[in-house]
Amino acid sequence: MRYQLPHTRPGQVVGLLGGSFDPPHQGHVHISREALRRFGLDQVWWLVSPGNPLKARGPAPLADRMAACRAMLDHPRMFVSDFEAQAGTRFTAESLCVLQRARPKVQFVWLMGADNLAQLDQWQDWRDIVERVPLGVLARPGQRISARVSKAARVYRFARLKGAKSRLLGQAEAPAWCFVNVPMRGISSTELREAGDWRRNVNN
Repeated sequence: MRYQLPHTRPGQVVGLLGGSFDPPHQGHVHISREALRRFGLDQVWWLVSPGNPLKARGPAPLADRMAACRAMLDHPRMFVSDFEAQAGTRFTAESLCVLQRARPKVQFVWLMGADNLAQLDQWQDWRDIVERVPLGVLARPGQRISARVSKAARVYRFARLKGAKSRLLGQAEAPAWCFVNVPMRGISSTELREAGDWRRNVNN
């Protein structure tokens, strides 16, 4: 099956930042720029999910979130994709499997904040994720310690790449992960949702 995906060349390294982006904010842009630089990535894709299986309440309509993401991203190597909606996948492990089949000559790196590493063992088939693609973990406010002592970090401590070698992550064979401390912005999508109807700003 053919999917609408950003153009890539064989051998390129693409970082994947998945989430509901409900709504997207400058914190997402910030960690994407840091990931490009720190992990030696050729591109970063925002994979905007139809919904988050870990959240009971559904997000805003996908079309609204995609539009907000595109309005926010202004970088020649960053792209927005609704791949999970196209592929009909619900969980990250499943999405990665299908995506690797669609682009077998591209090396993918899964990007996440330290808070996600702290709860990674709650994700569906989380070990398959770790053993399928390298993980680039970017520190977020207040989550450094919990991430480093998390179950995923302990189980795969042998696969950790030192921060000084972070640019080698994209060429590493999974399982491999690297934790980098970066200046972070504390803004969250939850705070923006509670502040008001962000979709009005996108549509106007």
